[in-house]
Amino acid sequence: MAQVQHIPLPSTSRLWAKVQSDDFIDGYAVKSALSPREAANIGLTMPGWADALLNLRNRIVKPLGLKTETAENGEGAIFPVEYEGQDELIIGTDDSHLNFRICIRQDAGRIHMATWVHRNNALGRAYLMVIKPFHVLIVRDAMRRIARGNARANPGT
Repeated sequence: MAQVQHIPLPSTSRLWAKVQSDDFIDGYAVKSALSPREAANIGLTMPGWADALLNLRNRIVKPLGLKTETAENGEGAIFPVEYEGQDELIIGTDDSHLNFRICIRQDAGRIHMATWVHRNNALGRAYLMVIKPFHVLIVRDAMRRIARGNARANPGT
């Protein structure tokens, strides 16, 4: 199985246009021939433990007025599609505490996944600090599942 690498999103990604000097952006990649949509379908289908964390998050932040919907579309959806092209998929939303996007990009035989966060206020800074360790676990797990999905789709790779 392909190893998950912690590397920056390629500079050709549309996501870089959003990034400001104090923003959080991470990047991971695995060797894969999957399209961004195929990778998203695998990587963003949360395992039970990650779903439980998201449900806990939603119960905690709902009284604060933060978005808690998980539908792909709609006014309050957490993961609406912002851009979809042949080589790149960008999803995410703006909320009162922070703006975030997840980018999945196919580049040079790799699937890259990056998360960008712009903190809007003190709540956004505190929120990111609390969820960051969970974010890393969830993204690395998603990338491992993408690598496994790639191996099933392309036996012998």
